[in-house]
Amino acid sequence: MSAKLNKIGADLEKARAKWREWEAKTKELEARYREQENTEICDITHSYNLTPDQLAELLRMVKETMPETAPAQEVTNSFIHEEDEAHED
Repeated sequence: MSAKLNKIGADLEKARAKWREWEAKTKELEARYREQENTEICDITHSYNLTPDQLAELLRMVKETMPETAPAQEVTNSFIHEEDEAHED
């Protein structure tokens, strides 16, 4: 093989190694994020002294009253944006 091809091959292998490293890091961070998110959800639930059955009923009620055209994330983002604006005043 030519020197140029060898260099490109070496660079390609370095890039693949970095990609594998970042993929592993991404998976680790996703797992840590999910774990923290679950912890915070549990903390909120406990702070309201809700039983699992009460929480399930509350979520069912919210789902029934939420407009079907607005995904939950849009509603949540809207609520957070409104809270942020209220805190700025």
